[in-house]
Amino acid sequence: MTEQFRLRVKYVMGPDGSPLTIADLPPVTTKRWVIRRKAEVVAAVRGGLLSLSDACNRYRLTVDEFLSWQRSIDRHGLPGLRATRVQDYRA
Repeated sequence: MTEQFRLRVKYVMGPDGSPLTIADLPPVTTKRWVIRRKAEVVAAVRGGLLSLSDACNRYRLTVDEFLSWQRSIDRHGLPGLRATRVQDYRA
């Protein structure tokens, strides 16, 4: 038997510095993605709370969409996740 077991952490540090658990993540039914919710999902994946595929399946995201959130945070911080100002942050 060569099953892979992934060790999951119980919590990660959220974008505001507070502990973030699975229960604290946005609901699966989320339709309106505000900055905070996007940042929480990115923090959960980066910290090992969710895998990339789990996050994409859970929230019905494409990998490209998630990676664009991650790139925006890396380049511009949380303001880079604003949908209304996206032109200001794109190169």
